[in-house]
Amino acid sequence: MNPLQRTLIEKTGNDNGFEHVLVSDVSTVILVSARHANRALVELESGTYHVRFQTASQSLLPELQRSFPETTVNCGEFRIATEADLAALLRRAASLSRALPSQAANDYQQAVAVQLASLPAGIAGTEVERLVRQRVGQDKFRDAMLDYWGGACAVTGVAIPEVLRASHAKPWTECTSDIERLDIFNGLLLIANLDALFDRFLISFDAQGMLMLVPALANQDLRPLGIVPGMRLRWINPLHQPYLALHRSRLQQHLCLTP
Repeated sequence: MNPLQRTLIEKTGNDNGFEHVLVSDVSTVILVSARHANRALVELESGTYHVRFQTASQSLLPELQRSFPETTVNCGEFRIATEADLAALLRRAASLSRALPSQAANDYQQAVAVQLASLPAGIAGTEVERLVRQRVGQDKFRDAMLDYWGGACAVTGVAIPEVLRASHAKPWTECTSDIERLDIFNGLLLIANLDALFDRFLISFDAQGMLMLVPALANQDLRPLGIVPGMRLRWINPLHQPYLALHRSRLQQHLCLTP
C-alpha cells in the first residue's frame, strides 16, 4: 500500500464516521472514532479493499452482512472493489455503531449528566429529573433509530425526517433499564400514521415482518392512511423478535375483546 492509497483510505474513513487513524503503515490502516468504540481495519490487496471490524457488539457484523451480502467473506471480512463502496460500508458501520444499544445508552447517560448539571441543585429524584431523563432518552432513541434504519421508515422507506417517529414496541415506562429503553430493536422507525396505530397496538408485525391489523381495522379501506395489503418491514433482525412478540400480545388483547 503506497502513501497515496493510505491517504485515500484515511480520508474515506474521516468522511464516513471513522475520523481518527490509529495505525497507518504499508499493510494496514486502522480507523477509529470518538463517537463509538468500534475499529475498522483496512488492507489493500491487488486493487481490492479487505475490511475487518473489531467490535464487542454481537449485532454489528450480522447487520453489515445483511446490508452488504455480496461483499462478505468468512470470519466477518468484507472485500470491497471501489472507494465508493468502501465509503458506503464504513458509513453504515459508523451509523450502526452509534445506534447499537450499549453506545446509545452511554450517549444517553452523558447527555443526561450535562442537562442535569445545568439545573438548580436539589432536583434529584424529582419530577423535573424524570422529565429530563425521558426527554433526553426519547431524543437519543430517535437519533439511534434514524441511524439504524438509514433515515427511512421501516415499512414504507419514506425518508423525510420530519414525518418519522421512533416507536417503542415495549413502552418506555415499562422498560426495566436504560439499555432496554434505548435498544434500537425495541421498536421501529415509522411514518406518523403508522406510528400512531403501532403506539396504540392497533397494528403490529408478525415474526416474518408482515403487517397485522386489529379486527376493527381489517374490513376498512385504509388507503387514506397509506396502508395497503402486503405491507411488511423492510427487514427484521432476530433481536426484534422478543419485543415484537410482546407488542403482538397487546394487539391480541383486542382479539379477545372482539364479540
